Amino acid sequence: QVQLVESGGGLVQPGGSLRLSCAAAGIRLSIYTMGWYRQAPGKQRELVASITPVSSTNYADSVKGRFTLSRNNAENTVYLQMSSLKPEDTAVYYCNADLYNGQYWGQGTQVTVSP
Repeated sequence: QVQLVESGGGLVQPGGSLRLSCAAAGIRLSIYTMGWYRQAPGKQRELVASITPVSSTNYADSVKGRFTLSRNNAENTVYLQMSSLKPEDTAVYYCNADLYNGQYWGQGTQVTVSP
């Protein structure tokens, strides 16, 4: 059974930092393009960042320079380091594993940026 388990969300003040983790069971993340998506209330889910099997990264314009996505294949985990957080970063963050023949989603972790 495939599982993606996100952790690291929480409440943080503007300007603060959080690190999200996505640990996988049942698949080898090293062969997948991994992505973090987020969905704020009343808005569509959007791609935040992605990383290919060769560690090529892509970021949404809104998070460039503030977020860093990395992968640790030995730990079968990807990380999203988020810095200089803003209230508009508040959302449920989802981990995604994408391969040519399908994709998997985690259950999501809440990130709230508020004074």
